[in-house]
Amino acid sequence: MRASRLVNLLLLLQSRGGLTAAELARELEVSVRTIHRDVEELSAAGVPIFAERGPLGGIRLVDGYRTRLTGMTADEAEALFLAGLPGPAAQLGLGTVVAAAQLKVMAALPPELRSRASRIVERFHLDAAGWFQAQEAVPHLATLSAAVWDARVVRIRYERGGGPVERTVGPLGIVLKGGVWYVIGATDGQIRTYRASRVVEAELTDQPVERPDGFDLAAYWTESSAAYERDAPTVEVVVRIAADQAWRIADVYGRATLEAAERLDEPDPDGWLRLRLRVSWPDEVANRLLSIGPRLEVLEPAEVRERVIAIADRVVARYRESAPVEAGR
Repeated sequence: MRASRLVNLLLLLQSRGGLTAAELARELEVSVRTIHRDVEELSAAGVPIFAERGPLGGIRLVDGYRTRLTGMTADEAEALFLAGLPGPAAQLGLGTVVAAAQLKVMAALPPELRSRASRIVERFHLDAAGWFQAQEAVPHLATLSAAVWDARVVRIRYERGGGPVERTVGPLGIVLKGGVWYVIGATDGQIRTYRASRVVEAELTDQPVERPDGFDLAAYWTESSAAYERDAPTVEVVVRIAADQAWRIADVYGRATLEAAERLDEPDPDGWLRLRLRVSWPDEVANRLLSIGPRLEVLEPAEVRERVIAIADRVVARYRESAPVEAGR
């Protein structure tokens, strides 16, 4: 722990220049007295570190004392800091590791690259989750990621529609898709995908994972994602919608669905667009289209239209039956 703190103290000074003992103490979460002892120890070990007194003083390293990363281009340095994703790293249990790695890289970079890497952090931020999505609780993600990294089999209890089931999984990789974590693992001779938030228990074992020959996580995910989208049940619906509201379809079903829609040339009394859409998960279609509001009308098929009417009738009945709450009561 102490050796790590001494290294981090050096890296802070290399990356930021002079810092006061109080500033170093805050950064390293120790006392000012501990900082002074650390400085004395580093000096005794031959590190060219010194303290300046006065209002502009502080603890510094002799100019030129630094380790440089040779061969790194400006674009590579910027990309490294852009790829930080502190939120996902923290969920994986790697938040402090990523922060420490970035600090080490920042300290080792030449000044001209250090300033460019700093601008990346100041001006760009990556947020992996989608809008209006509450972050899923993934209490066992760190355990699952450790199992992936150490190639160890893990026993899990997994929540399914009919209740939790127990599985022994040989984890092969972890994927973050649209703010949702998935674990890819081998079980019963098959490679399957598990949603990490549905893992209610996870226990590491000492059994090693035997990775399938030639398994490529990125290629597997691309292929399985395409298969999932291709094989998901779909239904065709014909709707009419005010032209200035068509973007709401993209909000509900994605821009690809709106762009793939067939525009029908039938005349409309209100000048609205008539579109034929292919949408997934038929049981959810009525609710999702109804959420777009009154400037969309489902025309076909009749069963979807009737379902929309039935849901709307229930909503209206609910509001008419409920007495409004008076202010102050």
